[in-house]
Amino acid sequence: MTEKNLNSPEITALLGRIAQALERLAPPRPAASDLTIADAFVWQPQGMHLEPVPSVSRVDMRLLKGVDHVRDILLENTRRFAQGLPANNALLWGARGMGKSSLVKAAHASVNLAAPGALLLIEIHREDIESLPALMTLLRDARRRAVIFCDDLSFDHDDTSYKALKAVLDGGIEGRPANVIFYATSNRRHLMPRDMIENERSTAINPSEAVEEKVSLSDRFGLWLGFHNCSQEDYFAMVEGYADHFGLRISKDDLRAGAIEWSATRGARSGRVAWQFIQDLAGRLGQQIDG
Repeated sequence: MTEKNLNSPEITALLGRIAQALERLAPPRPAASDLTIADAFVWQPQGMHLEPVPSVSRVDMRLLKGVDHVRDILLENTRRFAQGLPANNALLWGARGMGKSSLVKAAHASVNLAAPGALLLIEIHREDIESLPALMTLLRDARRRAVIFCDDLSFDHDDTSYKALKAVLDGGIEGRPANVIFYATSNRRHLMPRDMIENERSTAINPSEAVEEKVSLSDRFGLWLGFHNCSQEDYFAMVEGYADHFGLRISKDDLRAGAIEWSATRGARSGRVAWQFIQDLAGRLGQQIDG
């Protein structure tokens, strides 16, 4: 084919269509996000960008009762990270409704209260975990430090998206960016159901090796913070803390009696149950609460 033929309008048009087709097949480029306009964002993998959150739904750190030990550990870890010091990824696991996600958001707020703008909080949804490497790439050159947070993280049978998380946390070539840390909450210590672990053991030629790859995901978290079922005294402390904070007009005896009755109808005691009781109580008292 001569040079004249290569420069013909037909060839030029054909090359243009090929280029457009390849562009459509290529994955979208991460959109440049302005990380200075907010302290919290939600990762949107479809558009490969970070959606700012103007106001984070959170509970004041002082209102989180019965979790003093893990509260102090997570807060100190978060402070060190915000100061540019070494810190660990954290897995908050255990009983439902005991304040795992509330503690993450409260720690972020506490650090930024002491040093405004020191830390970003970026939420990634469980179903978007496979896009975590793209988010890490987007944040790698950012000037701000960021806590990536995934609430209610777990993996079911035949779910392979955990591999993306393993590679990012510890095992990938690039590794975790120095300005990023990962916090997750889960009801499961090993992020997988017990029957899945037992099934792997019973069907594998080498049971220990079959389970090791999936169980080792939790080993990537330097901090394992356990949240246990709520005692009655802790439950009372939660309810009374909320009532005092919001100035609810009720006697201590009536407050405790109502709290016991409420927990009995729910069949459980937890921070979430305490908060739901306070919402119901404030409504019956005709008082507004902010939170």
